[in-house]
Amino acid sequence: MALPPDSHVHSEWSWDAPMGSMEGSCARAVELGLPAIVFTEHLDHTVWTVDRDALEGNNHLAALSTPDGLLTPPGFDASGYLEAIERCRERFPGLRILSGLEIGEPHRHAAAAAKVLAAGPFDRVLGSLHCLPTGDGFAEPPGLFGKRAAAEVVREYLAEITRLVEDNDAFSVLAHIDYPVRYWPAREAGPFEPMAFEEEFRHALRATARSGRALEINTVVPLDAIIVRWWHEEGGHAITFGSDAHEPSVVARRFREAAHLAEAHGFRPGRDPFDFWARAD
Repeated sequence: MALPPDSHVHSEWSWDAPMGSMEGSCARAVELGLPAIVFTEHLDHTVWTVDRDALEGNNHLAALSTPDGLLTPPGFDASGYLEAIERCRERFPGLRILSGLEIGEPHRHAAAAAKVLAAGPFDRVLGSLHCLPTGDGFAEPPGLFGKRAAAEVVREYLAEITRLVEDNDAFSVLAHIDYPVRYWPAREAGPFEPMAFEEEFRHALRATARSGRALEINTVVPLDAIIVRWWHEEGGHAITFGSDAHEPSVVARRFREAAHLAEAHGFRPGRDPFDFWARAD
């Protein structure tokens, strides 16, 4: 089976990817035989509080946050990014290179996101949720686990996913619906069991399907097969694949396994290798 396109890659144009390289990721994609790569750079406007102790060794993020842990994402240089896309298209003519954005919390920052999108063209736009409200501010799951019951964090996250897909139409793909699982505190809470959150996952998946969007199989951690099954059962029509790479070496990580997972649950490649994978029935 040929590998699908990597539709979620970050380069040096993403504020949190100091090891990113657009040219290096293109070279890796060519080496792997990918039909396409999509550079979905971060577009974030949510200011959130990070745990400074947890940033030990991460000098890049530590430098961006204040002494009390407040992190304000830097702005996105759309014109510089789009020029870099064109340079890579010239350098790698055999690889289809798509432009894109990963908009964090687009339902909270519609006007700011629209302003950047108008500077396009952007071929692929992902919507993602990284931060949840906490007190007077926001925090990511790593800063919430330990302060709240782990199950409560996941339920709040999935409820917010529903609001995200229902309140904003700027994106076509929902990224990493299982984002909190990356940070699940297994030592304290035991292994993550998606069945414990079936109702909440199904509700979020159903809302996403009704919105007409595709669901991303993000391969930072393997997406549980039952979530793909629920996506199909709730009417999901399409799948994309994203490594969420922040450096070239992990472009298309675990893609062969992810492609087999999608195929096993009723999704097939389109006629064009750059298309979303669509449900077969």
